[in-house]
Amino acid sequence: MAVMDLERPALTALSDEEGMFRDMVRQFSEERIAPLAHDMDRDARMDRALIAELFGLGLMGIEIPEQHGGAGASFFTSVIVVEELSRVDPAVGVLVDVQNTLVDTAIARYGDDDQRARYLPRLASDVVGAYALSEAGSGSDAFALRTRARQDGDGWVLDGTKLWITNGDEAELFIVFANVDPAQGYKGITAFLVERDFAGFAVGKKEDKLGIRASSTTELSFDGCRVPAANVLGDVGKGYKIAIEQLNEGRIGIGAQMIGLAQGALDHTLRYVRERQQFGRPIGDFQGVQFQIAEMRTELEAARLLVYNAARLKEANRPFLGEAAMAKLYASEAAQRIASTCVDLHGGYGFTKEYPVEKLYRDAKIGTIYEGTSNMQKQTIAKLMLR
Repeated sequence: MAVMDLERPALTALSDEEGMFRDMVRQFSEERIAPLAHDMDRDARMDRALIAELFGLGLMGIEIPEQHGGAGASFFTSVIVVEELSRVDPAVGVLVDVQNTLVDTAIARYGDDDQRARYLPRLASDVVGAYALSEAGSGSDAFALRTRARQDGDGWVLDGTKLWITNGDEAELFIVFANVDPAQGYKGITAFLVERDFAGFAVGKKEDKLGIRASSTTELSFDGCRVPAANVLGDVGKGYKIAIEQLNEGRIGIGAQMIGLAQGALDHTLRYVRERQQFGRPIGDFQGVQFQIAEMRTELEAARLLVYNAARLKEANRPFLGEAAMAKLYASEAAQRIASTCVDLHGGYGFTKEYPVEKLYRDAKIGTIYEGTSNMQKQTIAKLMLR
């Protein structure tokens, strides 16, 4: 009996607009990203021409209103786009995810009219953004950050260091979180819009990573970095609110990245088990292989439903914190299990860089770490249950 691909069930049906984005991005990913993925991973560098194409397709400004040059589409559309990109290369998926779920929407939501007019058209057309919260001593304890901001004349001066900043190598605009009054604890945290060419700001070392290698992860340094008063995002001392709310949405985006990754690994494996012959027939004819395929498909669909449900709740302005945490937790851990099984089913070939499942297996590991570790998601879920 041959192994069959299964169509996505009706419960994950998309609107016409969402389906259009999905089909466009799937075709683009297979035609343009797939031929570049191996070399970008090897060289640990995102192809600059590819980034320009992402802008050209409107994928870097999905939720930016049309009046500011964006696609004016929905949050759920962003989720679909990240999923489809990540089927081919999760490094490209996270580039687009950070731009849309952390940077674009933060400025659209919390920026004033001047900030939206200055930055949203650029973010929709040619400027990559980054979200700078993490520090050496501020990971899961996000509000233990030590970067400081002090008022000086008609502006602010920032001093400190940020680590593990996604898109740092490509970005021209950074949302930076600094504390203006450490005595107030998290209530002193403020968000600033920092441009790459601001005096006193520098992008430092790029990390040499296990997976999603084409996605840059860098250090940022602020040494008397001067930021105009007009570049405070939201109210002074309210940066913690921006950080929390954007990361809640960002977790859904990472969930989408992980289900896309798992789908890509499963797609490669379905093709392989149809073609690979042992004992005179395709290995997909053996019950042991079929059971593993069935388990992966079921686990992937469960993860997809969790991610889609969290996205739909967010879009409907309903509470989604627990659902986002569950989606991110389950999707990231499922992606690791699925990618690992896919390597197993490829046998020795799966352990080589000749087959894409090796890369996807490495890429999957980050899912349980960034934008909130698995333990932090469990803590969030449990606290909500025990209230």
